Amino acid sequence: MNTPPPLPRRLLAEFLGSAFLAALVIGSGIAAVQLTPNDVGLQLFYNSAATAAGLFAIILMFGPISGGHFNPVVSLVDATFGGLSWRDARAYIPAQIAGCSFGAVVANLMFSLTAISISTHHRASPAHLLGEVVATLGLILLIFALVRSHRAAMAPAAVGAYIGAAYWFTSSTSFANPAITIGRMFSNTFAGIAPASVPAYVIAQLVGGGLAIAVIRILYPDVTAAEAAEVVVPHDQADGHHPATPRPEGARA
Repeated sequence: MNTPPPLPRRLLAEFLGSAFLAALVIGSGIAAVQLTPNDVGLQLFYNSAATAAGLFAIILMFGPISGGHFNPVVSLVDATFGGLSWRDARAYIPAQIAGCSFGAVVANLMFSLTAISISTHHRASPAHLLGEVVATLGLILLIFALVRSHRAAMAPAAVGAYIGAAYWFTSSTSFANPAITIGRMFSNTFAGIAPASVPAYVIAQLVGGGLAIAVIRILYPDVTAAEAAEVVVPHDQADGHHPATPRPEGARA
């Protein structure tokens, strides 16, 4: 395992990736309502399709620097398996939350809305919370299954596809991410969530992450710290050289 990029560069990547993620989710929701104001199903289709495709692109953009977590649960689980130090995980999480909050403000402004509008969309029913547990469990299992089977290069497409599908098979529309949950408070639009619903959603997401740790230990009891360090995608190749590929003889440093 090579040395990852310096922490400040990784934090900037996590902040920017999280900001793009929030702008993507919220902005596409606003656009969907404007385009089809009387068809909620079509609105959700637009929102989920944009999120799936955009998440694929965002992980490709920033993943080689930071791993493309953009999600406190991913960072916490990764630290549990030794792929990320606890010190770095504690730094990632505020960057992710700040990025998602900033992205929500940008999304509002792009559609000529008030920069910050607190959502009134209450979501925390028992069914929704179960949906968040399932969505988060599935997301973490997917990421670690790809890494453990040496298919981490597929993660951008696989994560985008999973989240796009989970919009539809979970009752909560698959937030699966405490940072985006907090960010979505700041937009009283299609993708928003009322502040009163946020604590329950975050707890459900953490429960899903905890269950994922238990299942991963059963399915992959020999997962190593070096493998966990590849979550979500390998991020020790920001200079353009794959870790497994030596530099050509005489190449410049």
